[in-house]
Amino acid sequence: MVYIVFVNPQILGNAGMDKGAVFVATCIAAAVSTTVMALYANYPIALAPGMGLNAFFAFTVVLAMKYTWQQALAAVFCSGVIFFLISIFRIREYIINSIPRNLKLAISAGVGLFLGIIALEEARIVVASPATLVTLGDLRNPAAILCLFGLVLITALNYWRIIGGTLLGILIVTVIGIPLGLAHFGGVVSLPPSLEPTLFKLDFSRIAEGSFLIVIFSFLFVDVFPARSLASPIAPA
Repeated sequence: MVYIVFVNPQILGNAGMDKGAVFVATCIAAAVSTTVMALYANYPIALAPGMGLNAFFAFTVVLAMKYTWQQALAAVFCSGVIFFLISIFRIREYIINSIPRNLKLAISAGVGLFLGIIALEEARIVVASPATLVTLGDLRNPAAILCLFGLVLITALNYWRIIGGTLLGILIVTVIGIPLGLAHFGGVVSLPPSLEPTLFKLDFSRIAEGSFLIVIFSFLFVDVFPARSLASPIAPA
């Protein structure tokens, strides 16, 4: 699941956030939360930012609803506080237990399909259409060919149970993409970027609007239900 470290900055970069700062924040969040899960909860569970929420943040809240990323961050903060409170007081447990299992699985599948359509659009495998909203793109495009190759490669590596198969697939596709101009090599080692461009940049100016409450509820909804089914177990050392 280390792929999240690379993908999260790319997605949030579409919202105007500094990719370097997001990269460092993603690393810190994953490291701290996984360490707490290991040493405090004593569970072999790896944690990292959710891929469904960041896509909703960038493409729906910021690009479609015209929020600034600072305002969207404020909504994320509010949903996080509510999530913490309903977890501490065990309200979340009662909510989850009252929802049919099929519906909980459907929510997780819906988040995955949402991510899938974004990936297909970024690779130009599907494009916008005035008649059908989406239609098949030009599969002769190098980006589309490389994306489909990467999908087959990652699927095969995971089928063969190759350790780190997803990450290996990403690295192989990246290496192939460099001479094609689809990826750029920036070196192997460097100092980490600064967190300053995004650190504590929360804007609560729209907190009284009805749409702001809808955004908070949407973030909370995706947090609450898939949380139990999207956790990624890792083998104990």
